[in-house]
Amino acid sequence: MEKTETRKGYLFTKRYSNYIFTLLFLLYLFDYADRMVVNSMFTSIQAEWHINDTQCGWLVSVIYLAIGILTFPISFLVDRWSRTKTIGIMAIIWSIATALCALTGNYVQLFMARIMIGFGEAGYAPGGSALISGLYPVERRSRMIGFWNASIPLGSAIGVTMGGIIAQSFGWKHAFGLVAFPGLVIAVLFLFVKDYKTVELSFVDRKNTKVRMKARDIIAEFTSKWSLILTYFGMACVVFVTTAMIVWLPKYFEVDRHLPPKTAGTLAGVVMMLALIGAPLGGYLTDRWRKTQPRARLLFPAFSTLISAILLFVALILLRGTGQLIVLFLFGILVMSFVSGPSAVTQDVIHPGLRATSYSVAVAVQNLFGSFTAPIVIGKMSDLTNLKTAMAILPTVLLVGSILFYIGSKFYMRDLEKVAVIKMEAA
Repeated sequence: MEKTETRKGYLFTKRYSNYIFTLLFLLYLFDYADRMVVNSMFTSIQAEWHINDTQCGWLVSVIYLAIGILTFPISFLVDRWSRTKTIGIMAIIWSIATALCALTGNYVQLFMARIMIGFGEAGYAPGGSALISGLYPVERRSRMIGFWNASIPLGSAIGVTMGGIIAQSFGWKHAFGLVAFPGLVIAVLFLFVKDYKTVELSFVDRKNTKVRMKARDIIAEFTSKWSLILTYFGMACVVFVTTAMIVWLPKYFEVDRHLPPKTAGTLAGVVMMLALIGAPLGGYLTDRWRKTQPRARLLFPAFSTLISAILLFVALILLRGTGQLIVLFLFGILVMSFVSGPSAVTQDVIHPGLRATSYSVAVAVQNLFGSFTAPIVIGKMSDLTNLKTAMAILPTVLLVGSILFYIGSKFYMRDLEKVAVIKMEAA
């Protein structure tokens, strides 16, 4: 198993590692605020530009399509060049693109600006995951990734809530400029933080000889480990559901419960923001359980995702009113508790010099099969039937994800034994 040996497992001092982590957290927060601010403005945009639900879904899906296309080449650059500089440059690009959304005059212009946001965000999650994995001891990896991923629901909730409030009070375009500026400031700061040395792509063979990895060795890192492959697709299932909920829950509250946009956006934001509890709690519980159960990083998400599927089924199919809200709040806490374990697995069972690339594969699979697909599929089903019927498929998707995590756990220990032991060094 990979070890980091400086300062009790920390790459830098604990204080400086936490400073870098704080910037990473804030960048991820504004990443998702920029990405999701449009969701609670669908009704306002439709009223002005006369577009349908499918077109609204595309305003979100196009970001994930752009990320899915570019994440692999950008993440390979992250692994081979610099995590910190690449992250800073990407954040500057997506912040400027978000501000440009405020200047658009029609659907096509807004669509193109949203594509640019996706281009900017393409390598951020892989770069951030790799950097966190290098900053902290392996036994704290799930916990820190869990805390980091708590920024996703917080940023999404801020974006959704601000979008609804600003659209109703001042006009929907103003929201883009307000969420773009803070991310731009943090992006510039991040260009000047320290990094770890780029890890050489090599391994020690059976003759105890250091061998440089060839293309076939790199490919084998990803294709020979079933725990990794199943983790990628298990994550995609959960991300399909969380994206669908973030995108369509505001409008679901509007059309099914007849709530005004401001109230609908706020309630949807609260549901997803409760993952602020679930994501770090899941990371903490996973690391605790891992002390006695080595497969915990995949077993925990298998169980938590199964329970999330049951809760969502009850909320969407069986309940209405206050009872529905209570169950959705419980769902909001639990559904993101899965994320830290599988995210850590993408770093655990791969060569340390390919960590960002590994997470980029996870991002590509999540985006193409989850985040990109969900808004369009639910939007199209809504146009053909109604939004309530469309969202009724989501519990089944979570069930599939739970099964994939459980099967993947069967291969985890075997795949972990294949990983090269590399000492991480500060740049």
